[in-house]
Amino acid sequence: MQIIHSTSNSSTFNLAAEEFLFSERTDDLLFLYVNKPSVIIGCNQAIRNEVDIEFCKGNEISVVRRMSGGGAVFHDLGNLNFCFISNKTEGKSALNDDFLLPVVEVLVDLGVPVTVGRRIDLWLQSEYKITGTASHVAKNRELHHGTLLYDTNLDMLESSLSSKNKDANVKAIASVRSKVKNLRNWFKDQNQFTLSSTDFFDLIIRKLVDYFLVEEVLVLSEAESADILQLSENKYMSNEWTYKK
Repeated sequence: MQIIHSTSNSSTFNLAAEEFLFSERTDDLLFLYVNKPSVIIGCNQAIRNEVDIEFCKGNEISVVRRMSGGGAVFHDLGNLNFCFISNKTEGKSALNDDFLLPVVEVLVDLGVPVTVGRRIDLWLQSEYKITGTASHVAKNRELHHGTLLYDTNLDMLESSLSSKNKDANVKAIASVRSKVKNLRNWFKDQNQFTLSSTDFFDLIIRKLVDYFLVEEVLVLSEAESADILQLSENKYMSNEWTYKK
């Protein structure tokens, strides 16, 4: 396992990086990144049914389509994104929740009462969703990624994901709405630490480094970044891809 931490906060770049690492590498990876405010919709979703496009435009919130399925999620600088990419294990289903074990163990070690839900998501006190996940499986590779709410702007989340122009005639995957809560607020409720988002993410990354017994956290090479930027511009920034539904 290698851990790569993105130095970019661009949602189009980081989603392109996921696809690049999935398609062009053959090793097991954990890719970590934080995006500027953006709505990330599933590959098979209809934007008009998931997103308040005018609100997003007015608040400089990017709308980007990812390569995996699942529902729409909101990213900002208070949310840590994790992406596990690996080769398939023969005789084992790729669509299970095993990939979440490292995240669960790290949170439990911090005293967080987290449980895995039936949609392969993470719940706080079995009441508030703090992590949504989605997967993409092809050939001999599998990708599983998810969000971790720490200090996300929940008002922005709610408004950006509240479409006012739904079209029931469009055949697409619909998101499942859930009650959410920031981990920072939970820690505050417990009279525990209230680290900044950056410091909390650094803490999580250090614990993941210990979990996987890796020597260092890597960054993308210049050559990889150049290829990823080209993929980002050609696909993830294009209206043809983003507004295909």
